[in-house]
Amino acid sequence: MHRKIAVAAAALLAACAHVAPTASPAPTEASTPTPTPTPASTPASTPTPTSTSTSTPTPTSPPTSSSTSSSTSGTAAPDRQPPLPLPRSGGGEGQGEGAAGREITFALVGDVMLGSTFPDGAVLPPDEGRGLLAPAAPLLSAADVAVGNLEGPMLEGGTSTKCARAKPGHCYAFRMPTAYAATLRAAGFRAMSVANNHAGDFGAEGRASTRAALDAAGVAHSGEPGDVARLEVRGRKVALVAFATSEATNDLRDLAAARRVVEGLAGEADLVVVSFHGGAEGAAHQHVPEGSEEFYGEPRGDLRAFAHAMIDAGAALVFGHGPHVARGMEIYRGRLVAYSLGNFATWGSFNLQGPNALAPLLTVRLGPGGAFLGGRVHAFRQEKPGGPRPDPSGEAIRRLRDLSREDFGAAAVQVADDGTLTAPPPPARAQRPAGSSMAARGSP
Repeated sequence: MHRKIAVAAAALLAACAHVAPTASPAPTEASTPTPTPTPASTPASTPTPTSTSTSTPTPTSPPTSSSTSSSTSGTAAPDRQPPLPLPRSGGGEGQGEGAAGREITFALVGDVMLGSTFPDGAVLPPDEGRGLLAPAAPLLSAADVAVGNLEGPMLEGGTSTKCARAKPGHCYAFRMPTAYAATLRAAGFRAMSVANNHAGDFGAEGRASTRAALDAAGVAHSGEPGDVARLEVRGRKVALVAFATSEATNDLRDLAAARRVVEGLAGEADLVVVSFHGGAEGAAHQHVPEGSEEFYGEPRGDLRAFAHAMIDAGAALVFGHGPHVARGMEIYRGRLVAYSLGNFATWGSFNLQGPNALAPLLTVRLGPGGAFLGGRVHAFRQEKPGGPRPDPSGEAIRRLRDLSREDFGAAAVQVADDGTLTAPPPPARAQRPAGSSMAARGSP
């Protein structure tokens, strides 16, 4: 009897030894002067874009007390906040069967302004701007979601009083043809931020016309309070909400209201993406300072505090624009923050000298619960009269790497020479001296 049991057990062990473990698929890759005149593969599914108005709280005026940020400049110690918890649906980031298929890819760019018919006739690119975006269209179209900042309204006619009392060269108002919404969609954009200091150049009429033009083209949008871009991507719900430094938009200066907006969306969507338009403008403002920024006397937000608060509230990804130059990137609690992607496709009166010419395109991969899995900086550059062109020199890659290191130290995103993005290594734990545990318990 014992011999029969032993033989059966040996046969069972031999059978188990021939069963290979299941391998998880590897992850695959309001009124300030804005411009200054110059003296891969196709996604498995196409997201369905919609923009909806919700009952999210309307931001109020900025609070008087300033929020602090735990992120530090230079080579200071990294942020000690723990990573955000794993998704409610269970399972770790990138783990489990089909994890690579559940990640979502984003293509992110900064300001897009495809010419203006205001104030002195048409200053427009040929072919309704299609050639302007053509060099970047393959990257935009290959992502699951491509997002940019629409720097100005889309409107036929209308009246702008924005610059009526301003000195020439100190105020700019833009107006793009409504037909250009289809140009954005054809290039691959699925959603656009319309929260910025030019969205209201033609008042409520311009905002309404912009929303209608984007809706007709199938491009989701977010900007005014309650306006949320909602996408269905690979079976998951993605919400994009945009902020700026204006009470006519979701106001990034009101952290309490901004938190409520993002917390509400995080309870509805699988991933929440936050876009913001803030910070001082120009080559002198490439670094992300501690505390609040101002430009021409206008408060432009405490961007570190804002970005961290949005991630604490449930955002999976935060990216910015507004300074017209690129700014650094960091990882906060396992989530990516890109503080400014500069100008991307700006035709006409924009300053495209020096760092203002850099037009990075960021591709980002997020896991099912929003954790940063990697990405890449694609180097583009603009030259007069505008439009992104591939830059073989890779200057945007080097600039983003330097700014990230200088501003965020150990929390900075790591940027390789080819633009590949990876998260920084976790902070090393302090090594206890040999025998310290014995000393703590006392000698025998």
